[in-house]
This record gives sequence, structure tokens and C-alpha cells, in this order.
Amino acid sequence: MKKLTRNNERGFSLIELMVVIAIIGALAAIAIPQFTAYRKRAFHSAAKADTRNLATAMEAYYVDNNTYLTSLASLTGASYAFIQSANVVVGVTGDTNSYTITAFHNSGDKTYSLSGPGGKIAEIQ
Repeated sequence: MKKLTRNNERGFSLIELMVVIAIIGALAAIAIPQFTAYRKRAFHSAAKADTRNLATAMEAYYVDNNTYLTSLASLTGASYAFIQSANVVVGVTGDTNSYTITAFHNSGDKTYSLSGPGGKIAEIQ
């Protein structure tokens, strides 16, 4: 009787497949937290950028009107253009001589504040 043999066996063994899966799992365990941290930094940067842009718009308004705005609703006009980023909540309080801007991103965990005129952005929480 003739014995059947396979000469050109092809494929991967179970051990090889398990090693590949373990390597992919280790890479995912490193990459996913890093990706989450990158996203969070992007959310914080959007809030900071909106704070700076709104301060610039407030100063431009002051140059033309010799007073600061007391609310964001009053900030209209082409020369005072402020385009708010998506999911960023911005607030303005103040009087005709000074202002305070607060901003945070809905997906972030920090709130930023800027008191003007001439202030620096500070992290509240």
C-alpha cells in the first residue's frame, strides 16, 4: 500500500498565529492610550485657541469703540470676526474697562481663562 505524504505543506502553525496576535495586542495596548492623550491635547488646544481669538476680537472692538463688550452676543461685524470652534464653550464677563474670557471643550477636562486687557491664558482646572 502506498503511503500518502504532503510534500508542499503551506500555512501557519498555531504557535505562529498566537505569537502574531500577542504582538498586535501589545502594540494596541501601547497605542490606544497614546491616541487618547493626543485627542485630549487637541481638545485643550482648541479651547486655548478660541480664548486667544476672542481676546483679539475684543481688543479690535475696543480700538474702534473705546469700550469692551460685556457679552459674546454683541460681538458682530466683519472686523471683529470670531468663529467659535465646534464643541468649545466660550463665555465673556466684564465691564467697559476689562473682561474675562473662559473656554472649555466638551470632550476635554480643563477650563481656560484669560483676563484682559493684556492677560495670559491660565488653566482653571
